[in-house]
Amino acid sequence: MSITLENKQCLMAGDGMLPVKMAQAAKENGFEVVAISLSGDNYKDLTKYCSKVLSFGFGQADSIKQALIDENIKQLTFLGKVSKTMLLKRPKLEPMAIEFLKEAPKLNDDAIMLKIVSLMEEIGITILDQTIFIKSLMVQKGVMTKTQPTESQMQDVEYGYKIAKEMGNLDIGQSVVMKNKMIMAVEAIEGTDKCIKRGAKLARHGGAVVVKVAKPNQDKRFDIPTVGLKTLRVMKHYGASVLALEAGETIIVNQEAMVKYADKNNMVILAV
Repeated sequence: MSITLENKQCLMAGDGMLPVKMAQAAKENGFEVVAISLSGDNYKDLTKYCSKVLSFGFGQADSIKQALIDENIKQLTFLGKVSKTMLLKRPKLEPMAIEFLKEAPKLNDDAIMLKIVSLMEEIGITILDQTIFIKSLMVQKGVMTKTQPTESQMQDVEYGYKIAKEMGNLDIGQSVVMKNKMIMAVEAIEGTDKCIKRGAKLARHGGAVVVKVAKPNQDKRFDIPTVGLKTLRVMKHYGASVLALEAGETIIVNQEAMVKYADKNNMVILAV
């Protein structure tokens, strides 16, 4: 189903540079972008491309809803990480957020996002495919680096891919860390980078393989797997040497910089 894009777009921005890339692409194509910022780490960059950046805390559901109504938002894109670990830090929750958490039968990623999508639709807002403005960032099949994977590493990639798909099917996480056909770590609430740290430490003496995939039947309105330079730096620090991604389903925020870093450090990046 094709969607006619409104001139005024809203960006619900979490951590990282991906929301900034979307805002930049949208502005360069003539769209006005209003950002609802849930993170301080990219606020300044967002102001370069957005007509307005409104900052809110994790639990300010009522305030966010009112801002969307006041700005007459009809279409919205979710981009950037907003970790569920925030819930463990006992943030201040407005009434709508409290009610939301009470009613939720479970708090896995898909359940949370589908409920949020439903609430948005109640006030006339359509949630867009995350890739609409950033399709060029989706990885294509093949090895991107000068260093090629060994046969042993490819066996870990193939096994890790199957395991990661199963984990995604259970909505637990999208990444696994492998070595010598053994599963070192599976991503859960902690996120990819901490999963890499844990798994690569267990692998010892380097050589860990990181595999990141989309969930089966991935809803492209939220949670498309994304990697950036920070992930590679974590891998390098803890001795992981291969990053395998699902082709056509994963976003690389800055592919040129990542490949340059990987080549400099004899690391492998590939899409399968």
